[in-house]
Parts: sequence; C-alpha cells; structure tokens
Amino acid sequence: MAHEEGVVLLDSLISPFGQRVRIALAEKGVDYEYKVQDLKNKSELLLKSNPVYKQIPVLMHNGNTICQSLIIVQYIDEVWPDKAPLLPTEPYARANARFWADFVDKKVYECASKLGKQKGEHHETAKEWVEIFKLLECELGDKKFFGDEAFGYIDIALVPFIVVFYAFEQCAKISMDEECPKIVAWSKRCMERKSVSNALTDPKKIYEMFLSE
Repeated sequence: MAHEEGVVLLDSLISPFGQRVRIALAEKGVDYEYKVQDLKNKSELLLKSNPVYKQIPVLMHNGNTICQSLIIVQYIDEVWPDKAPLLPTEPYARANARFWADFVDKKVYECASKLGKQKGEHHETAKEWVEIFKLLECELGDKKFFGDEAFGYIDIALVPFIVVFYAFEQCAKISMDEECPKIVAWSKRCMERKSVSNALTDPKKIYEMFLSE
C-alpha cells in the first residue's frame, strides 16, 4: 500500500461505520495509522477530533479531521482519485448512489439495531429486514455490484451489514438465501475482495453480541 503522511483513523474494530472507511482506504491503497478507540471510555483525542458527535470513525489527514463514515468515504474518493473510483462521475448516478447509501443508514442500520435490542419475538423486525433487502435487491438487479461492474460507494455503505444476516437467520428463523438470493450472491462477491474480508467481523461474533445485549 502507498504510504501517505498524516493519515490516521480513529475507529473500533466491530463498527460497521469504521469498516466502511477501512474498506475505502484499502480499495485506494492508502496506508494509515490505526488507533482503536474504547467507546466506553472515550479518549481525549476522540473527543477533541469529533466534539460534535463524539463518535467514531474519524479520519485525520494533514491536520484536518473528517467525521461521519459516508462523508469520509466521499472525502477519500476525492483526495485519492487515481485508483478505484468509488462514486460515479455522472451527476445523476452520483446522486443515486448517495440516495441508496443514505437509505442504508436510515433503514438497514436502524432495523439491525432493533434486533439487538429485542427480546423474544423477532417476526416483525425480520419482516421489515427482508422488505428492506428486497428493495435493495431491486436496485441491484442483475448487476455484479451496485455500481454495475465496479465495486463502489453503495457497496461500501451496505457490505458491513451482511454480517448481521446470520443473526437474523438464527433469531427469526429466516433464510436470506431464499428471501434475497441476489443480495446473498452479491455479498459473496464482495467477500472475495480482501478489502472487505479483512475488515468485517465474524457473523457468529455479531450474533453472540446480540444475545448478550
């Protein structure tokens, strides 16, 4: 990977939002310093770097701080444009990519969070989860990735959440293979990329976390 001066990532290993940033940096071949943060005892560096939300991930580059994962991914794409473009160049396609990435934040993340907080019956949450992914499957269609042949912005926004499939299957007794086969096939293609497989958490570990909450 190319060494870049002044690139630091404040993150937590299991954060899907931090995983987005790590995937984007890996796709671009950018080397960086990785600083794991204890979210139960937040460091002065994190509080100073993100005084508004006090959350990870935070990218530090040449003395500047960039917060919020999707904004960081866009920043990475703009600062290192020569390799692996993540956002389309055409304005409508860029707007569409941002729309679906925002959809992931508003729908996928919130639904996954419900599963972690619920005790007992998971039927309604599982139904919502499947409906969300059927919409995403319609957007994916028969394409290799959401950006057609190129792995890009929507893929990076969504792929950290594929590790939750196992938890939904175990808790709600659904089959993502049966409900959303194109999404499952897409997830397997994503996992063939080292940038993705190196970043994501073991699905069984995520399931165990949900059980312990």
